[in-house]
Amino acid sequence: MSNPYSVYGVSDEAASIGLQAGEAVLPVIRRIEQVREINQMRVMEAFRRHKFSEPHLGLTTGYGYDDIGREKIEQIFADIMGAQKAYVRIQISSGTQAISSMLYGILRPGDVLLSATGRPYDTLASTLGLTEETYDGSLRNYGIGYDEVELKSDGSPDIEALLSKITDKVKVVFIQKSRGYTGRRSLMKPDIKAVIDAVHNVREDIIVAVDNCYGEFTETEEPCSYGADICAGSMIKNPGGGIAPSGGYIAGKEDLVEKVARRLSAPGLGSEVGPSLGFNRQLAQGIFMAPHVVAECLKGAVFAAAAFEIGGYKTEPPYQEERGDIVQTITFGDPDKLINFCGKVQSCSPVDSFVTPEPWDMPGYEDQVVMAAGTFTSGATTEFSCDGPIKPPYIAYMQGGLVYEQVKLAVMRALS
Repeated sequence: MSNPYSVYGVSDEAASIGLQAGEAVLPVIRRIEQVREINQMRVMEAFRRHKFSEPHLGLTTGYGYDDIGREKIEQIFADIMGAQKAYVRIQISSGTQAISSMLYGILRPGDVLLSATGRPYDTLASTLGLTEETYDGSLRNYGIGYDEVELKSDGSPDIEALLSKITDKVKVVFIQKSRGYTGRRSLMKPDIKAVIDAVHNVREDIIVAVDNCYGEFTETEEPCSYGADICAGSMIKNPGGGIAPSGGYIAGKEDLVEKVARRLSAPGLGSEVGPSLGFNRQLAQGIFMAPHVVAECLKGAVFAAAAFEIGGYKTEPPYQEERGDIVQTITFGDPDKLINFCGKVQSCSPVDSFVTPEPWDMPGYEDQVVMAAGTFTSGATTEFSCDGPIKPPYIAYMQGGLVYEQVKLAVMRALS
């Protein structure tokens, strides 16, 4: 059989591996499409239920008072997330900003934040004040305490250890759904719900807060639907559908979300201010497209897992496994192979395909990071991208992919 990918620099052997991987993942892709259909119907119904209309696509400037489009989008988003209220704003520029704002909004001096998923990723660790350099304005700087519980060896939460660390000062139990820069698996609904139920059985007033980045629409329910008090994420990840040019969200109980809004604007103003600046159309359309785009991301991830497994590499998660995020890791064990793989990803990107990524001192990270991101929106990880810290065991963290075919090509070129 001829190799249709040879014109793109794919060897016959890599094309053969791609064919095997494509066949192997078909049952998994059918499962992904079933989840997509449930989520897409849920999103469509939310738009219909709240009677989204052409006037809601308009813009406001200045203070943004009475922005009916912004208000309608937040009602729709809250509905989709299973939350009482949502705060969806173009002015939030990253997931770290959204999560940090959530924590600053709900914690006060003297409170303790207890992480149920071990040490958070580097940039959030800076917010907490856990790095060697204690940043002015970190939670630690404000007198907010921190404690953590490591996950079990199988990646599930250690409920017994978590409950043993709950004191009168613990105000928030924090859960990071995705893996961050670790080799552990992402958490699924049963994992997160077990933490929520156990914590609330001890004290109902403890706030369970979820970092939902990379996890939206990978399952048929979001954390607030099954008991989380509040969650946060980025609109240039899953829920922006590859269309939102920036933005972030906080969703959950109404009083908690409003506390965060007051932190981001000012006490007395809260969620009433914040102009949409003409981005309502992109935010709304991105949310509408998100279930479909996330399914494409997941298809690419399972193909990459299968192909690299056949090629002899360690991947996490394995292609057959159910997923709680869109991240796929490939362990190279060699810095040059990691850098080379990121180069192949970049070469198959629609933007800056001719550029070669190099490791650099990325703000907020302790080690140099190599990053491939030939994306239409800078830093958008729903679009196909890959990065990894230059430290053993030299793991590539691949995520996103608006179209399945782009990921397939990059994987086969890398294997070549």
